[in-house]
Amino acid sequence: MRCPKCGHQDDKVLDSRAAREGLAIRRRRACLACGQRFTTYEEIVKDALRVVKRDGRHEEFSRLKLMSGIMRACEKRPVSPERIEELVDEIVEEIEQQFDATVPSQTIGEKVMQKLEKLDEVAYVRFASVYRRFADVNQFMNAIREVVDKT
Repeated sequence: MRCPKCGHQDDKVLDSRAAREGLAIRRRRACLACGQRFTTYEEIVKDALRVVKRDGRHEEFSRLKLMSGIMRACEKRPVSPERIEELVDEIVEEIEQQFDATVPSQTIGEKVMQKLEKLDEVAYVRFASVYRRFADVNQFMNAIREVVDKT
């Protein structure tokens, strides 16, 4: 590891411990040349997950895109940004456990809808209207009836 102060490559690990709920290792290091102390994080590097779109196109999975879609559905709803972050973490973890290289966009959409239905019914209907491409008010009303019937 290169020292951020002097650039020397020899260092000594002073302390190691789990970080980010066991997904990383935090290491405190000291440069053997100048004595500068610094922290590094070590994580498992996974191959990039690809999403297969409805039309057959492939694109790189984007956590940011998933987050923005859920945030848009939850806009002006009593859902905290922290809860949205947790929801995205849950979905990403489930996807990474289920799929190695490619995941159908439908699977992602269904997982989001399952989670939103439990979290906030209005956000669920908002997301469903975009995901299912509602063409008219009747489809919107049917989705609302489904939610009402389940409660």
